[in-house]
Amino acid sequence: MSKNTVSDRFRKVDVDEYDENKFVDEEDGGENQSGPDEAEVDDLIRQGNLNAALHAVLKNPPINTKNQNVKERAVLLVLKVLSGFKSSDIEKSVGSLDRAGVDLLMQYIYRGFEKPNDNSSAMLLQWHEKALAVGGVGCIVRVLTARKTV
Repeated sequence: MSKNTVSDRFRKVDVDEYDENKFVDEEDGGENQSGPDEAEVDDLIRQGNLNAALHAVLKNPPINTKNQNVKERAVLLVLKVLSGFKSSDIEKSVGSLDRAGVDLLMQYIYRGFEKPNDNSSAMLLQWHEKALAVGGVGCIVRVLTARKTV
């Protein structure tokens, strides 16, 4: 018998550490996430600066929190901002977002589709069309496969 087969050094290596399919639940401390600043967003809406309001509402998403009330408030605030835009301004606003911003916007759009109200579906479809044009199909795939949602 050779010396290598008698050795047990290989048994001390944790092979699960190198498994790419190993699930690790990441805790990013989402308990203290409060979502977007409602006062800042409302102030920007009152000033008529909807593009800045869109950036502000997407700035601090409550992705890591488990508090559903915070998530619902954030969705309602985003829908309030999105409904204030004119159809002609949507494309320019979506174009001003980076890839992560478009993905986050698409998450909020799909959350809006979950609970539609009076005329929100038509407005959300316009936003979906423009976000799809900027983010591509990959944006939809990233939203639908995301583990952490808004």
